[in-house]
Amino acid sequence: MSPTETSSAEQIVEAVGGPGNIVNLTHCATRLRFELNDASVVDANVVDTIPGVMGSVPQAGNRYQIIIGGAVQTYYENIQALPSMSGSGKRAAASTEGLSDAEIKAQARAARGKYAWVDNFFEFLSDSFRPILGALLGASLIITFMSLMATTGVIGNWSDPTVDLGPSWNAVNLMWQGVFTFLPLMVAYNATKKLGADPWVGFAIMAVLMLPGFGALADAAQDQVIFGQEVPVVSIFGLPLALRDYGSQVFPPLLMAGVLGPLTKFLKRIIPEQVQLVFVPFISFVIMIPLTAFLIGPIGIFAGAGLAGILQSINAFSPFIFAIVIPLAYPFMVPLGLHWPINAIMLLNIQNLGYDFIQGPMGAWNFACFGATAGVLFIAMRDKELQMRQTATGALAAGLLGGISEPSLYGIHLRYKRIYPRMLVGCLLGGLVVGIGGGLQASAFAFTSLLTIPVFTPTLVYVIAIAVAFFTAMILVIISDYRTPEQREESRLAREQLEQGAPLAADRPATPGVVTDGTGGSAVVGGAIPAASAAAATAVMDAPAAAGEADAVPAEPTDHIGAPMSGRVVSLDDVEDKVFQSRALGEGVGIEPTSGHVVAPISGKVITVPKSGHAFGIKSDDGVEVLVHVGIDTVQMNGEGFDVHVAKGDRVAVGDPLVDVDLDAVRAAGYPTTTIVAVTNTKKLGAVSPLVGKDVGPGDPVIDITH
Repeated sequence: MSPTETSSAEQIVEAVGGPGNIVNLTHCATRLRFELNDASVVDANVVDTIPGVMGSVPQAGNRYQIIIGGAVQTYYENIQALPSMSGSGKRAAASTEGLSDAEIKAQARAARGKYAWVDNFFEFLSDSFRPILGALLGASLIITFMSLMATTGVIGNWSDPTVDLGPSWNAVNLMWQGVFTFLPLMVAYNATKKLGADPWVGFAIMAVLMLPGFGALADAAQDQVIFGQEVPVVSIFGLPLALRDYGSQVFPPLLMAGVLGPLTKFLKRIIPEQVQLVFVPFISFVIMIPLTAFLIGPIGIFAGAGLAGILQSINAFSPFIFAIVIPLAYPFMVPLGLHWPINAIMLLNIQNLGYDFIQGPMGAWNFACFGATAGVLFIAMRDKELQMRQTATGALAAGLLGGISEPSLYGIHLRYKRIYPRMLVGCLLGGLVVGIGGGLQASAFAFTSLLTIPVFTPTLVYVIAIAVAFFTAMILVIISDYRTPEQREESRLAREQLEQGAPLAADRPATPGVVTDGTGGSAVVGGAIPAASAAAATAVMDAPAAAGEADAVPAEPTDHIGAPMSGRVVSLDDVEDKVFQSRALGEGVGIEPTSGHVVAPISGKVITVPKSGHAFGIKSDDGVEVLVHVGIDTVQMNGEGFDVHVAKGDRVAVGDPLVDVDLDAVRAAGYPTTTIVAVTNTKKLGAVSPLVGKDVGPGDPVIDITH
């Protein structure tokens, strides 16, 4: 890896609060996707100044996205390779250090809001397609090449299977067909994995419906009319089986995964762990293959066809209205993930109709988006804003060459609210051109970029539409600027500081824990933080540590962990939380409480107290780290019923009160009261031995420790 990439990887980790603040790290086509313990410590201004970073997007539930662009895979691998991201083994998700903050994967899940199921649904759709975007993009460029050859008369209609292109061109034509023909298998793998089941089991279930032998059952079938369509139906042990071509279909594998995920979790609960490897996939096959063949597969095809039919009816009623609505809707659909089902319908249209009528109007939105980015790039070059110039250049390249709007959308447009109205004007005018031209057809699924123009007909109408959308948005952004007057002034001051040699945030070590003054990251890309302020903040952060070192005394060894409350001690295997059951947060015990008075189980320093007051991390002077987690998923109570007596940084002795909990209120809210006591740095100790199966009072030993 290059020194710049290494430096950027280190700066990104520090900017999000260090390794201990990272619960989970994944990536998509353009973004690093962080799940953090505490997203409030992230300073968007610092993140945006890191070389290679195109922008950042804070999200609900302590989730945070950093826009990288096409090099995201490299940055992800560089971050994973950092020594600080390694503990006892390669660290792909959570930090071993300080996981007392992390418990709280439930907090990230819970914080999605009142309608979490909506977020989960669209995240499921998004994660089912994201990993295969590269394959789809590569195949779409091959399709574009074939379209160009047909347009210039070199070959015949490549998309018509009855046209003989000859062995050579047929071989070239096969290069893109594998991706789309076997798209159901790719979607099945990703969707099944997303829902926690074995992805290869999902792959294999869907593969049965694509076997040549499955299609050959049609030889004994009779055509029947189902929902207005003639469908071959064959009798299998007296049951009617509707036979369909599942190539390129995406709704059936999505529905299949939606059933397989919960089924797998159920089977793992009832089948002993020692034989799950054999019997979970076996029973899954026995149940899911017939269920998918007889019911889920046909439902998926008919559901997809129904949605496609609705859109086709709207387009047939008024192509003019349809051409305007689509580009105006997409700027709001893409940030919410609502465009993924539409992508599935595009694929279905191509399979059933031989063309798609949605992608053409959608191109007006994409090029309006790219035009706005071009306007931002023009201003950044004019005003000598290096960071924004880099961000806009990468986003514009990803858009014009790859047809990918996310770098522009997340890296720039959603952060500067003046852009959207100007971009929507470009969408409207581009859509008007499409409508006046009578609509557009795409001969194949293709990302709307400069390289895929030959896929669309009439080509001239498409070129005029995207040009109008692009230049309208670009000119409006250049004329009116994408920043408010205040943001322009802040940008000017930052640029002057840079020219005068003042240190920028990117040139200093990041200071996790120092938050912004409320301006967030919405204003200055490349904004400077005065060096004196940074030094003062660092001094404040270092002061408690220095004082602690001055007061340090030799620590007595901690040989046991006491009970934080009265109750019955149970094994972690018996608690209703998979994270604790898995010992991901360390070995420990559960306590079925008879009292809500919770006390310190060891002496030491309080290192974690979330606002909800449901969990406490304590570190002893000899380095034993203990998490006391009161109840399961009680973070969702937002502190109601929890009377907290300590704060982060306090020193406590065994028996000192931590919190008084209204156990009846916890039960009334529908949450288990089981309290977890976990030694979060178990791997650093010689032995951690739970003492289960007994009734205890506060302070009674529940875990023995050997250093």
